[in-house]
Amino acid sequence: MAVLRQIAQLGHPALRTPAEAVAFPLSDEVRTLVDDMLATMREADGVGIAAPQVYRSLRIFIVAPRPNPRYPDAIEETPIVAINPEIVERSDEREKGWEGCLSIPGIRAEVPRNRWIVVRYQDLQGDHIVRKLEDFVARIFQHEDDHLHGLVFLDRLDSPRDVITEREHRRRLAEG
Repeated sequence: MAVLRQIAQLGHPALRTPAEAVAFPLSDEVRTLVDDMLATMREADGVGIAAPQVYRSLRIFIVAPRPNPRYPDAIEETPIVAINPEIVERSDEREKGWEGCLSIPGIRAEVPRNRWIVVRYQDLQGDHIVRKLEDFVARIFQHEDDHLHGLVFLDRLDSPRDVITEREHRRRLAEG
């Protein structure tokens, strides 16, 4: 049974330390960690979570877009479990989009990201996956990948003026 884990908050060194490669991707330890991360992310209404956010310095994250109170317009897709992921190609085109982070509650910002990316990772079955991701899924993948490099979305801003509170973000969504 999955265990809800504590989520590291901005300022904790776990979020600023580059993560280590996973040596044994098919281990029971990795599977348990992924199950816990998925449960923790869902409980917190997230659409992604990285191992450093639950105090594990490993190159693992989950990308799981779905509608929830924090992302009401998200389209539900099958979760991606990415072990030892890397971005191998990026579009030249970048666009700003609203992001939040489970490790930085109460804050949203318009973050510039590549519109599409080509990624490579290993999944929980041990398969090596290469695929192209676009739009919101690409945004989440880039956000979670940053966590593996000790970065948070605030590090990617063009300007501090791109930051707003979660409350203001909800108000803007309600206004359409």
